Amino acid sequence: MHWRKPRRLLFLCASLDLSACLILAALLDQTRRTDLLGQPRWLIAFALLYLLFGWLFGTYTVLRWPWLRLRLVILRLMITALATMLVVALMDWLFNLPVGLYLSHRSTQTFLLGSLTVWALLVRLGLRWLGRHSPQRDWGLMATPHEAPAILREWQRTPFAVTPRVLTPAGHAFPPGGVVLGSDLRLAPDQEHQLQILGDNGVPITTVIELAERELERLPPALLPADWLSQADIPWSDTFSVQRQLKRVADVVVAVLLLVVCLPVMLLAALLIWLEDRGSVFYVQERSGWMGHTFRLLKLRTMTRADPNAPASWTLPGDCRITRVGQLLRRVRLDELPQLINVLKGDMSLIGPRPERPEFEAELEIHIPHYRKRHWMRPGLSGWAQVCAPYAASLEEAELKLSYDLYYLHNWSTALDLLILIKTIKIILKAGGR
Repeated sequence: MHWRKPRRLLFLCASLDLSACLILAALLDQTRRTDLLGQPRWLIAFALLYLLFGWLFGTYTVLRWPWLRLRLVILRLMITALATMLVVALMDWLFNLPVGLYLSHRSTQTFLLGSLTVWALLVRLGLRWLGRHSPQRDWGLMATPHEAPAILREWQRTPFAVTPRVLTPAGHAFPPGGVVLGSDLRLAPDQEHQLQILGDNGVPITTVIELAERELERLPPALLPADWLSQADIPWSDTFSVQRQLKRVADVVVAVLLLVVCLPVMLLAALLIWLEDRGSVFYVQERSGWMGHTFRLLKLRTMTRADPNAPASWTLPGDCRITRVGQLLRRVRLDELPQLINVLKGDMSLIGPRPERPEFEAELEIHIPHYRKRHWMRPGLSGWAQVCAPYAASLEEAELKLSYDLYYLHNWSTALDLLILIKTIKIILKAGGR
């Protein structure tokens, strides 16, 4: 799958951090006569805790941000080390860890975390340097003058993507790192001959749709032909596939567990909502679901009570309708918890395109091609668009989110669902919702 490739660097860096932790523990055992390697479960737990905080605080994200300043990289690494030390100290205070547990000693933690911070900084700087100096594939774009600006725009609005360079007719004779063919391009005989020569010489030749799917991890609807993708072509269309059955079983099991675990949190949130303005706790709204059928979506109310006859409107940043309690609930996405009931009823899935209001969809379907195709899977609590793109509050942003939904439809798998779930958990823990 295309989405696996950008994350190989993350796993490489995490593996180097984990290896460094074990090597430093062995060094500490030799120099200070501790027995950290003799307590493997505690050592592995300590290392995984460090990796978890590194993931949450973005010490692996910096690998894809070569422009991030050095002081910010150091700050993230120091926060990671400090958070790890604070959690170990809290565990020691709560459970009175035995004296023989060397990882509970402050001197041991200081040595390990201090050395890990230096090591992690050197690894990240080295990997970023290699990333900046590694040769990037020079894709040459062959497209019509009408289509080329739209293609370049999609690459320019995607972080980390290297924009292809437009090939002039005279430049076709110079083989670039690869050739991208626009969807509307009609090649002349001499151009077809030049492309054949390039292909024979090992120069990659691809289409703009294939390259967008591989490098942008989304499928811009404006670049797709009208007959792109039928319902029978999406992986989820096989009713009897093991992955589809597993998805539904996982939806039910996880939804039940989350409802049981989160019930006290939901009750507390409901009480705070009621105390703020004495209004209703839940908000019920019509949304479009699977195959366009509407259903009643449940949420904890995060806005002031509205006139039921008021026209639908986008939620904008800093919207004055959002209450103080609602602001907090939205940041950690607790307002979405009642939708677990929709999951149990079969209206929704845990992962899938977010359901939209029918009032908005009438306009979106007119202006955005392929919009109806997002109804070919059950809507979800979270989705590829939700973890990769900002909240949509305009037609242009809705088109961007649709490009991620179309990618999800075309590439859906259990592994991709797990990735979305992990990224969703990260957003919740960082209070990064809106």
